Amino acid sequence: MRILALAKEVFVKRRLAPFVFSQFANVASVISGSMVFIAVPWIALEITGNAASAGLVVAATAIPGLLMAPVIGSIIDRFGRRNIAVLAELLTVFVSLLIPLVSWLWELTLPALIAIGILRAITAPGGSTARKSLVPDVAGPAKMTLDRANSIHEGLFAAGFAIGPALSTFCIAWFGISNTFLVVAAFGLISAISAFMIRVTEHHEEKDESDSGGFFKFAIQGFVILFSNKPVLMMMVTIMTLAVIYLPTEMVILPAYYNALNDPEGLGIAVSAAAAASVIGSLGFEQIHKRISYANILRIAIIGIGLSMLPMSQLPEQWVLVTFFFLLGLAWGPLLPLLNTVIQTRIPANKRGRVFALEMTIWNAGPLISMVAVGNAVDAFGVQGVYTVLAVGVCVAAVFVATSKHLKELNA
Repeated sequence: MRILALAKEVFVKRRLAPFVFSQFANVASVISGSMVFIAVPWIALEITGNAASAGLVVAATAIPGLLMAPVIGSIIDRFGRRNIAVLAELLTVFVSLLIPLVSWLWELTLPALIAIGILRAITAPGGSTARKSLVPDVAGPAKMTLDRANSIHEGLFAAGFAIGPALSTFCIAWFGISNTFLVVAAFGLISAISAFMIRVTEHHEEKDESDSGGFFKFAIQGFVILFSNKPVLMMMVTIMTLAVIYLPTEMVILPAYYNALNDPEGLGIAVSAAAAASVIGSLGFEQIHKRISYANILRIAIIGIGLSMLPMSQLPEQWVLVTFFFLLGLAWGPLLPLLNTVIQTRIPANKRGRVFALEMTIWNAGPLISMVAVGNAVDAFGVQGVYTVLAVGVCVAAVFVATSKHLKELNA
C-alpha cells in the first residue's frame, strides 16, 4: 500500500515527479561518467603500457573543460537548466560511441583516444552543472529543504559512483574495453530521457546590469561573485586542494597499480567501496548538520580524507586498502552536499549556473595541473613513494583549511 501511495504521489499529484526524474538523470549520468573515470586511464595504459600516458590523457581532456565551464554556466543561466541537461547528455552519448566505432573500423591509438576524450570533456560538464542548478527548482514542489534535497542528490551521485567503477571493470574483464563504452552510452541515454521528463518552473531572479552583454562578460561575473563571497570561496579552495592533490591517486596511481597486477576487478572494488561509503555520508548530511556546524563538517571531512590516505599510500593488502578507502568515502560524503547548499543559499538564482560552472572549472584545472607530473613521477619513482607524498600533501592542506580564520563564516 505504501508503494501505491508513493506512486500516486509521484505520478498523479506530481509533487515529487520533477525531483524523482532529476535524480534518475543524476544517477544514470554518474554511472556513465564514473565508468569512463576507470575505462579511459585503463585503455591508455593498455595502449602504451606506462602511467605517464594515463596522466597525459586525463590532463589533455581537462583543458576543454577548463575553458568551457564558465561559458557553460552562462549558457545554462540564459537558456534553461533542463534544456542544457538534456542536450549535453545527448551529445555526450554520441561522443562515447566514437570509441567502439573507431576500434571496430580502424585502430584506437593514443592520439585518437585523446581527441575523443577532449570532445567528451566539452559536452559532459553541461549536464552535471545544469542538474546541480536545478536542485532548488525541483526541491520546492517536493517540499524539501535544501539540506535534504542536496543530501539525496549527492547520495545518489555517490551511489552512481559506487556502481559505475565496478560495472566498468566487469565490462572490461568480460566484454573488452571498447565495448564497455556501449554501456557508457546506454546510461547516458537514460539520463537524457529522464531529464527530458522533468516538468518544473525554473526560478530566475530579476536580471541586473551584470546580466547584460556577451557570454564572456557573463562568464567573468562568476569570478566576481565567487571572490566577493568568502564562504563559497573557502569551499572552492578546499575543492581545488582535493582536485590537485587527491584526484591523481584515483585517476593515475591506483589504475597504474592495479593494471600492473592485471586486476581491473580489484580497482573497481576499491573505488566502489569509497563511493558506497560516500552514499552513507551524503544521505546523512541533513542529520549531521542538525548536530554539527557547516565549518566543523568541513574540518572533519578534509582531515578524515587525509588521515585515510596515509595508510592507503603504503599499498597494504586489498582488504586493508578497501577498508581505508571506505573510511575515506565516509569523510568525503558530506562534503559535496555542503558545497551545493552553500552555493544555493548564498548565490542568486540567476547567477547560480555560473558559480557551479566555476566548481566544474576547478575540478578540470586540478588534473591539468598535476596529472602529467604524477604520471611521470610514478614511472620514475614507483607508485608507493608518489602516493605517500600526495597523502602527506592532503594532510598538510587539511591543517591549513581547518585552521583558517574564514572558516567560521560558513556558519553565518
